[in-house]
This record gives sequence, structure tokens and C-alpha cells, in this order.
Amino acid sequence: MAREAHRLAWVRNLVVLLAVWELAGRYELVASGALPAPSAILAQLWADRGDYPPHVLATLKASFLGFVIGNAVAIIAGALFVLSPLLLRLFRGVNIAIFALPPIAISPVLVLTFSGMTPRVILAALGCYFATMTATVLGLSQTDQRSIDLVRAYGGGRWDALRLVQWRSALPAVLGGFRVAAPAAVLGAILAEFGGGGRFGLGTYLLGSLGRGDPARLWGIGLMATLIAGLAYAAFSVIGARVTGAARAVTIPAAAPAAAEPGGGLPRRLAMMLAAALLPLALWWLLLAWLAVPEMIAKTPLGVAQYLFAMPASAEAQARLMAALAETVPITLMGLAAGLAFAFLLAVVCDAMPALARSLMPVALVTQTMPLVALTPLLVLMLGRGTALTLWVTISVTFFPAFVTIAQGMTMVPRAALDLPRAYGASRWQALRLVSIPASLPYLFAAARLAAPRALLGVMIAEWLATGKGLGNLLNQSRGYLDYGMIWTVAAVSVLIAVAFHQCVVMIERWVLPRLGMRTTE
Repeated sequence: MAREAHRLAWVRNLVVLLAVWELAGRYELVASGALPAPSAILAQLWADRGDYPPHVLATLKASFLGFVIGNAVAIIAGALFVLSPLLLRLFRGVNIAIFALPPIAISPVLVLTFSGMTPRVILAALGCYFATMTATVLGLSQTDQRSIDLVRAYGGGRWDALRLVQWRSALPAVLGGFRVAAPAAVLGAILAEFGGGGRFGLGTYLLGSLGRGDPARLWGIGLMATLIAGLAYAAFSVIGARVTGAARAVTIPAAAPAAAEPGGGLPRRLAMMLAAALLPLALWWLLLAWLAVPEMIAKTPLGVAQYLFAMPASAEAQARLMAALAETVPITLMGLAAGLAFAFLLAVVCDAMPALARSLMPVALVTQTMPLVALTPLLVLMLGRGTALTLWVTISVTFFPAFVTIAQGMTMVPRAALDLPRAYGASRWQALRLVSIPASLPYLFAAARLAAPRALLGVMIAEWLATGKGLGNLLNQSRGYLDYGMIWTVAAVSVLIAVAFHQCVVMIERWVLPRLGMRTTE
């Protein structure tokens, strides 16, 4: 009965939302027609029905290939990391870099380096890797040790335990990782299409439709992309529910999996940290050498350093880069803080009023599954091209994963801990303030680590598409001028900034939580 009531509440909330949207669109109550009615969007979709098949098929093909390749690499890497903690520590820098990677920054680099559908597949695969790798490591690491000991007692080795016991135990976590990875693959493919290369794809279709000034068509493309991402998410939710019940678990990869600190004293730990930091640069150089990309197009780490510091035009390049950073970094920090604050307040309110959470979930899921490049033009129609647009894009892409993570932390507070203050006469809000909120602080930091790279991605997409400022605009201009050095520089600097944001949150977490008697989640 409770499940049926929950489903009816979802249907009711969705119907109310669509009715309000229809009225607002019909009477142009939002930004003078920038929010068309659902009926108008459906009519435009029907009128454009001949355009969609080749674009949808191109996006689906790239997303599927990227999903298969990215998840295969992620599962193999996760298994190797579990078998060798040393390997996990060594690849920590690579894993964090992939997690923090702003896809919009490397999309032009991939288009310059590869041809055909390869850039789309690579970006889709990169979008899948971290979520599935983290889920695999967690799932394999949480196997009951007694089952592993039983396999070894009968003469089995580490691979036998992995094959016979740990894989089966990890299946729910891996399927949960697939649920997160599936929409990420669609987003990666669309971002690569948007960055150039290829005649067909929803990203290409969206880019070609921006100048037509037709809100209904833009909303149609955005909702089509959202539908594909949402169906991918739902498909693995159903598979998880049927196979293992994994749909009932929330998998939110908030950080690279941690491994035990290496022994051998400070020198060995410093050597391991240095190796982890240098490995991404070594892989960058080796990949370009293996592909034999012309030096004029592809820049190695040394080539980027030379472009910034050893060329006649280096001073001008530095000035342009610093001006872009002065635009991008502050607005990213503002948007990240606003998104986390909104997510935290919403999680607190929803914990006190669960019915509100059920009412907001349909809207939240749409904002989560709608690709950023589809969402941004729609917000341009409603908010214009100023700072407000950038802030809204940043908040919209950070608040939902942060909200889910914080809300999950609040629901995991033991009921007995909440009953104690109430036994002394505390109200529900007082129990929330005294118990639930402090207990959710580790999840707040986990949410901040998850949201920091997404905040930078949101800002750069808004700058690319709308505001004409910051790193996103510099990247777009450099692509138009064929300034390959600046393209690679912006890509590298964007990754470094995202990693720096992530690591700053980790450092603050490690300083704050132990002083409150709590363990870090990183």
C-alpha cells in the first residue's frame, strides 16, 4: 500500500507540474515565451520528426560504444586496484584527474587529436570510468572475509577468490555504478558533438539550432537528450532491481577510493605522492607519442610550458589566461557555495517534511539527467547572458548530487539517536539541529568533493555558450583562431583547477572532522 501511495503521489506531482508548465507557457508568464508550453514543444517535436533519427542514432552509437569501453576499463582497473593497493595509490592522481576532468575543456583537444566518432566515444568512456571504477573497488572490498577465507582454505588463490566470491558480492555495487555511468556516457557524447567534428548528433543539432531563436525546438532537443539519459538510468535501475535489488541502493562516487598509507616512513610516502602526481603527465606524453600526432597540433606537458613561458608571445598568452581565470574562478566558487547551501537547506527541510522531498524529486531528476549543453541555451532564453545565468547553471548542476548525498547521510542517522533528545522534550527541529545535521557533516564534505568539478564544468559551458567571458570563452576563441597552444593550455589549467578544488575540500575535511570526533569519508 505504501508503495502504491508513493507512486500515486509521483503521478499526481508530475501532472500538477505539467499543468502549471502548460499555463505558464500558453500565457507567456516566463521570460516572454522563453518557456514554451509542453503542447508547443510536442508540436515542434512532431514537426521536426524527420530531423531526429540520424542525430539520435549518432548520439546513441557513440554513447553505447563509450559506455562499453569505459565500463570495461573501469571494471578491470577496479579489480587490479583491489588486488594491488600499491597500484591504487600509484594511479590516485590519474583517477582524481579523470574524476575532476571538465569535458568541455578537453573536447576540442580530442577533436584536434582524433577523427571521426573517436572523440565522442573517448569522452563518453571517460564519463563512465570513475563511477564504475569506484563502485567496483567498493563492491569488491566489502566482500565477507569469511567467504574469501573459505576459498583459500580449499587451495584457491587471490584470483579464485575474486572470481568465485568477490565478483558476485560486488554485482549490486557495479550495477549501481552503471546507473550513474549511463547518463554520463550520453552527456560525454553530446559534449564531444558540441565541441566539433561529425555531421550528426544531438549536440551538433543543438549547436545548429541556437541561432534560430526557436525556444520550442531548443526545448525539444533538450528534452530528447534528457529522455535518452533518463531511459539509460532507468534501464539499469530495473536491471539492478531484477537481478540483485541494487536499485534500492544509492551509489554516489564522491572521491577516488582510498588505500592504506604506504609504510617505510616519510621518504617513501613522499616518493609515492610524487609518482602519483607525475603519472598523469607521463601518460599524456606517452599517448601523444604513441599516436604520432603532429607537434604543431598536439602539445605535450613540456610544449604547454614552452607556450606559456618560453615563446615570444608568452607574455600575451599569460595575460589572456590570467584574465580568463579572474572571471572563471570567483564565479565557480560562488556557484559552488550557493549550490551546496541550497542542497543542504533542501535536505534539512526534506528530512523534516518527507512529503516535500517526494514532490520535488521529479523536477530534481530532470535537472540531473538533462545534459548541460542542452540546459544552458534554455536558461539563456529565460535569464539572458549575464552573471545570473552562470550562477543558475552552476547551481543547477551541483545541487542535485549534493542534495542526494546529504539527504542520504541524514537518513542514516540511527533512530535511537533521534529518540534521545525527543525523550528530553526536544522538538523535531531541535533533534534535527542537535543530531541529524552534525551527523551529516561527513556527507556534506563528500557532496562538496562531488560538486566541485561539476561547478567548474557548469561555469565553462555557460561562458562558452552565452557570457563570452572566462576560460570557456577563451577556449572557444582559441579553437576559432587555431591557437593550439592555448587550447591545450586551457584544458590543462582547467583540470588542475578542478583537482585543486577537490583537494582543498579534502584538506578542509581532514582538518574539521577529526576535531569533531568524526572519521573522514575520503
